[in-house]
Amino acid sequence: MKPAPFTYHAPTSTGEAVALLAEFGDEAKPLAGGQSLVPMLALRLATFGHLVDLRRVEALRGIERRADGGVRIGAGTTQATIQRSEDIRTAIPLLARATPLIGHFQIRSRGTIGGSLAHADAAAEYPAVALTLDAELEAESPRGSRTIPAAEFFTGVWSTTLADDELLTGVNFPAWTGRCGYAVEEFARRNGDFAIAGATVALRVAADGRLDRCAIGLFGLGPTATRARAAEAELLGHDPTAADPDELGLAAMEQLPSVPSDLHGSARYRTRVGAAMVARAWRRAVQEARHG
Repeated sequence: MKPAPFTYHAPTSTGEAVALLAEFGDEAKPLAGGQSLVPMLALRLATFGHLVDLRRVEALRGIERRADGGVRIGAGTTQATIQRSEDIRTAIPLLARATPLIGHFQIRSRGTIGGSLAHADAAAEYPAVALTLDAELEAESPRGSRTIPAAEFFTGVWSTTLADDELLTGVNFPAWTGRCGYAVEEFARRNGDFAIAGATVALRVAADGRLDRCAIGLFGLGPTATRARAAEAELLGHDPTAADPDELGLAAMEQLPSVPSDLHGSARYRTRVGAAMVARAWRRAVQEARHG
């Protein structure tokens, strides 16, 4: 199939792109890397009268190390650029480890971090990483700019809090300092496929050996990526080695309101896989925090 007819726009500035989104409203759609949107258009799962191609907007690209140790990434920065970045590898290890799991290198060479976050696929890695690390997303509209915590950004299947005239311009990842451990684990049918179930873990161990920061992200297990916040709260203040990883995985799954069934597996199967991914990620993150 071919996409429905649309008008193509290629702005060269953020302001121009935002003006186009404001002019055409819900008939307009930003086109970042196009790795998810273009197939949807071709299958006519989505139709828009206007496509606003962001490839020429240089201001949307780049990786900036902040004075506080955090990192700002322009929304138009490709996943391949993130994968190659030494700043990302040293400052945001979880993001660096999740990136190679995204599709194949051809997809990462065109796909962007902003496109992945705005597309909000529940099985994608970047939304889970953003939630786990308490990232903040920047959006611009004719009304000005605003910052959206990742915890408030994802609202449902392929939906976010972005208004029709808002453009995602960047994402800020705060620095985690001290004895930290990170891990991402996912299970997919084939290399490069979307995850049937996945987990991200970030934790920090205080000088007394107890957890003073902990985050467990889940993806592929509901309409959006989510955090196992109740399980996190139970772990804080305790020795991370005292937690049974398998029990932790089961506890994280119990907090999900529902797990979907589809052609890739039943809800029961996905729940078992999700618990295993949490347990595996927890073991790796704890080992890293203890031994480096």
